[in-house]
Amino acid sequence: MIGDDSLLLKEKIRQLPTKPGVYQFFNYEKQIIYVGKAKSLKSRVSSYFNSKSQINAKTRALVKNITDLSFTIVDTEIDAWLLENSLIKKHQPKYNVLLKDDKTFPSICIKNEPFPRVFATRNLVKDGSIYFGPYASIRTMHTLMDFIKSIYPLRTCSLNLSTQNIKAQKFKVCLEYQIGNCKGPCQSYQTAEEYAETIEQIKHILRGNTAVAINHFKQLMKESAVTLNFETAQIYKQKLDALEVYQGKSTVVNVSISHVDVFSIASDTQFAFINYLKVVNGTITQTQTIEFRKRLEESDEELLTLAIAEFRLRYNSTSKEIISPFALSLEDSNIKCTVPKTGDKKKLLELSEKNTLFFKKTKLEQYEKLNPDIKTNRILEQLKTDLRLSQLPTHIECFDNSNFQGANPVSALVVFKDAKPSKKDYRHFNVKTVIGPNDFATMEEVVYRRYKRVLEEEGELPQLIIIDGGKGQLSSALKSIAKLDLTSKVTIIGIAKRLEEIYYPGDSLPLYIDKRSESLRIIQQLRDEAHRFGITFHRKKRDTSTLKNELETIVGIGPDTATKLLTHFKSVKKISSSSLSQLSEVINPKKAALIINHYTEKGEA
Repeated sequence: MIGDDSLLLKEKIRQLPTKPGVYQFFNYEKQIIYVGKAKSLKSRVSSYFNSKSQINAKTRALVKNITDLSFTIVDTEIDAWLLENSLIKKHQPKYNVLLKDDKTFPSICIKNEPFPRVFATRNLVKDGSIYFGPYASIRTMHTLMDFIKSIYPLRTCSLNLSTQNIKAQKFKVCLEYQIGNCKGPCQSYQTAEEYAETIEQIKHILRGNTAVAINHFKQLMKESAVTLNFETAQIYKQKLDALEVYQGKSTVVNVSISHVDVFSIASDTQFAFINYLKVVNGTITQTQTIEFRKRLEESDEELLTLAIAEFRLRYNSTSKEIISPFALSLEDSNIKCTVPKTGDKKKLLELSEKNTLFFKKTKLEQYEKLNPDIKTNRILEQLKTDLRLSQLPTHIECFDNSNFQGANPVSALVVFKDAKPSKKDYRHFNVKTVIGPNDFATMEEVVYRRYKRVLEEEGELPQLIIIDGGKGQLSSALKSIAKLDLTSKVTIIGIAKRLEEIYYPGDSLPLYIDKRSESLRIIQQLRDEAHRFGITFHRKKRDTSTLKNELETIVGIGPDTATKLLTHFKSVKKISSSSLSQLSEVINPKKAALIINHYTEKGEA
């Protein structure tokens, strides 16, 4: 590994997630030379390139030939095992041991018959039965089967329990009934409805949804406790505990999902990232994420439709069903587009989305590291879109007021340029015309003073003004903007703290921005920075006022003398511990003597 390839590979390894997944190594010819699975992709892949780790000769030969890698995030280790298996069999990489055939992995079958049996099998028969799996871990599957049998009494015989046969009393209960493993449907001791309810709960467990079974056993446990049958209640409690720690959920759980293409998209104003999963018989056989750079503000639907055609051609897909996050208008009427809301197909879509979002995050981080302006432009473009602005908000100003019980009212202004704080442009305002705690009047005064001066000095007006507060503060600021005839020249909004709602002038209903969006984060950052800057100034002013008041209590010391002393010594403590000669350097000796006498009497000199 030399040159740019080596640097690019190192950067990819650094950005790997710590989630479970499957990784693929490529050589100089872009051929897959190794496929592996991992509990943590970052830890496992890094171990190949760690000089301190002890690796054998074969692994060293593998590492020498690695020039690139790709990966797929999955939900569980079971999924990783299954995906690894299918990719190795498809590509037969040089450094992998060829895995066995799919038939070596068993599934759990719920037989299509009256009073269905539940059993493990390696033979999948298309007779309407439902199969869950395949299970790469035989031990996991048998543990799951034992778990189900311990909770639900089910029949294990292969008798034809048709309604006619049961009515004709052709069968007798067997030993399984006597020892409590079966409830005897063969002699109508258990109804078809009761048995069907049990089967539905088992289906939920096999799909990873244990909530139905948990609620069922909670109810039984409560009923047993009410009747003082504590031993039975304890049995149900143990079953509940087992259900709650059950971790057998798998994304790919139903082999009836055959020949399906899954697509998802994540985009912003400049880029779009699209993931593709090819699913055959419930197992992912192909996966890839690609990137589009937008040129003409293409919609997600346009880009996804384009990518579908590209992926299906690239991977020679003939599947008749496409799973996507939203409905698509496809030219081929033979292809069905599905937007799943629940179930196994929804889990596949969520898996695809998870890979898309991670790929997007990684790529954008790479671009922003090489060119920081990309991030700035992306944030500003998103802010422009979310706030419906006519200009890119490269210059934003935010106001916040501070006072304590109406005393020492101040206001703060912070400025962001290109989405970053411009601290040299921050300003404090001592409120001049407002007496008492009047937040609205304070906002009106400082906004007017700020932009009157900007106009007089022919300074730069911001594209966006943010007022920390709701409708009242915004209306007050608008009065000043109107007085200065700036209504058509700047955009002004208010942000309320309670629900982070955005208020526009003249709009009675607020705008709610996605809590995870970068637009809201930059607005919150401005608001919080203005609050911090204002509070800091307010505390300093309040402390200075308190200290000046203390000095002014000394007979013969006025406000001007107190200010001189605090400016020079910075604190009352330093003033109280200073000598007569030190004080006389700042004020006349007579006043210095008054201060020495005052603190001597207090015992602080």
